[in-house]
Amino acid sequence: MIPAERQRIILKMLETREICTIGELTEKLNVSHMTVRRDIAKLEAKGRVFSVAGGVQRTETVREELTHRTKSTQNIEIKKLLGLAAKRYVPERATVYLDAGSTMMEVAKHLVDRDDILLVTNDFFITSYMAEHGRCEIYHTGGKVDRRNNSCVGQQAKSFLKQLNIDVSFIASACWDNRGISSPSEDKVMVKQKVAEVSREVILVCDSSKFGKTGTFLALSNESFDRMITDDGLPAAYSEQLAQHDIDVVRVKP
Repeated sequence: MIPAERQRIILKMLETREICTIGELTEKLNVSHMTVRRDIAKLEAKGRVFSVAGGVQRTETVREELTHRTKSTQNIEIKKLLGLAAKRYVPERATVYLDAGSTMMEVAKHLVDRDDILLVTNDFFITSYMAEHGRCEIYHTGGKVDRRNNSCVGQQAKSFLKQLNIDVSFIASACWDNRGISSPSEDKVMVKQKVAEVSREVILVCDSSKFGKTGTFLALSNESFDRMITDDGLPAAYSEQLAQHDIDVVRVKP
């Protein structure tokens, strides 16, 4: 059986189950573990699957992101730990960008006492929270309103950002795989790309439940990030791959 046919069978098996083990695949394909792992590696390179301990899982395509209200009820404890870990990387007297989303709100909560920073965000909830509770200077990007995420996106937000020099930016994403972060929204992508372009340091803050999901538009490659803050649910094989690209991976433990 040629590799392309084996890979087609692997994808077919993953249509009916979340994970296939290496043992199941070697038995089904009648090949060695090494051959199966080579086939998985080729599918991973195409963004079709990702490796997990002892097996493989199919990548999930996201057509529309969840609303802010829904996301704010998910993985709450892990997001709190991510926010706590992120605050260590905010230097004194820095211009800081916080991306939109419930994870970024947890970062913001740890910055309320910082009167030495200038905060930039495209998130309405973060702006409101920091205006009421924080002590720092705040700028909102403005732009096209994304009602589902309670934030601003698009060309006008991008135009505002290109005027800035940001010391450290914290980026969130609902979709993350071995290529990088992506989104079903092109308007969101252009904002993330511009933020990364004008930032001295770019940090991804993302829980592992987002890994293995892809959106239509690639926003930033993994190599775009200086550091990634996630939890210990991230597949070990992927952490090793990131380390090979000199990306500092910070993993919190619930």
